[in-house]
Amino acid sequence: MKTCLIVIDAQESFRQRAYWNEALGSAYLAQQNALIAGCAASGVPIVRVFHTDEPSDASNPFARESGHVRPIGGLADFAAAATFTKHRHSALVNSGLDVWLTQNGIGRLIVSGIRTEQCCETTTRHASDLGWEVDYVLDATLTFDMLQPDGKPLSAADIKARTATVLQGRFATVCTVAQALERAVA
Repeated sequence: MKTCLIVIDAQESFRQRAYWNEALGSAYLAQQNALIAGCAASGVPIVRVFHTDEPSDASNPFARESGHVRPIGGLADFAAAATFTKHRHSALVNSGLDVWLTQNGIGRLIVSGIRTEQCCETTTRHASDLGWEVDYVLDATLTFDMLQPDGKPLSAADIKARTATVLQGRFATVCTVAQALERAVA
């Protein structure tokens, strides 16, 4: 089955947010870069997805005008088979990615990027519902601590555990970088 790596929202915009955590970011980048290197070495096409939103001015780090909608510092340089821009959580909504995947005979997606429980999870669920097989590489996703509606803290580790729990066996195969690379060439 033809496989494609999707690198979602690995962009400098996130470093501009108050919740940015350099330690979590560094750990994520090491795993993301290993996944990119393995896919590139195996000939697996790599797709880059950027997120943009309103308002369209320099004060919004997710607006092109900010200059932050570009690969995040520390991300391995790679030749993208295609680059898409999205304006919703799912990378498959009005971006053209779904058309490109179909035209290129892609049957399995390897999902990675920023944020674990938002754009990566939403894209995974959407892709599964549309019929793609999805490998969700949890250690090559990044999220941050959040506050629950009752004000209690929810750690990034707990968010990742929850995401793995709800995706595994329902929407995706949750796997490590090594497992995803093994499956990609099988």
